[in-house]
Amino acid sequence: MTSEHLSFRRKAVNVVMLSLTGVFTFLTVSTLFLILGYLIYYGGRSLDINFFTKLPLPPGELGGGMANAIVGSVKIVAMAALIGLPFGFLAGVYLSEFEDKLFSSVVRYVADLLNGIPSIVVGLLAWTLVVVPTRTFSGLAGSIALAVMLIPIVTRQTEQFLREVPLSLREGALALGASKWKTIATVVVPAGSKGILTGMILGVARIAGESAPLLFTAFNNQFWGGGITQPTASLPVMIYSHAIAPYEDWHRQAWAAGLVLIAMVLIANIAARLVLARGVSVPRG
Repeated sequence: MTSEHLSFRRKAVNVVMLSLTGVFTFLTVSTLFLILGYLIYYGGRSLDINFFTKLPLPPGELGGGMANAIVGSVKIVAMAALIGLPFGFLAGVYLSEFEDKLFSSVVRYVADLLNGIPSIVVGLLAWTLVVVPTRTFSGLAGSIALAVMLIPIVTRQTEQFLREVPLSLREGALALGASKWKTIATVVVPAGSKGILTGMILGVARIAGESAPLLFTAFNNQFWGGGITQPTASLPVMIYSHAIAPYEDWHRQAWAAGLVLIAMVLIANIAARLVLARGVSVPRG
């Protein structure tokens, strides 16, 4: 086979593969915009002030809102962040900065395994360990379930960004007499803080849309509820319950709730991008 034929074949293969990647990229982006279009069209026309200020009405009655679900989602996710972020951060620091190869490999493997476990299984675990002993559904149980999902995400993100910090910074701090922990706290973590914060924001955004764990734990509540230790409404669960109901007005509110939830996740993702973009990159030594 001549060089001209080989060149023609390579160009043909390149054109075919480039076309295929372009087609599949277009299909992926089109699917995303199709989902967003449906949410904006059906959810946007269903949003009003009552949605953000009123409680759900009994089945069959028109109107009402999901103020309790919005507040409930904020409480559950905030509590999950308070529980999960410190554990995930410290685990990530350990994996990045300490050379215990055997135990580190176990922790890393468990984190990756937890990342792949279906969320409904995490909900079942929280139901067994929290709901059954306390004999009540609660927002706290939901927060614990979401925290279990958040910890491995933050752990791996923290490890990744800390490993990007140049070794020369660590060596310089140690050469000046700083201890291992002081080097980590005052040099390594600040150098990787932008990336770590980005990973935390994306992790919280990831768990904010989960419904399966909350079905087993926080359950639901048509009223304001009595606190984090009582059954608590949340947007994902309200979307599920309203979407499968036989009432047209509930379907309308489910679309509106979906749009609000997507908007919250989108804002979190934009915030993460802004934090990462404003970060100061440190050249490798």
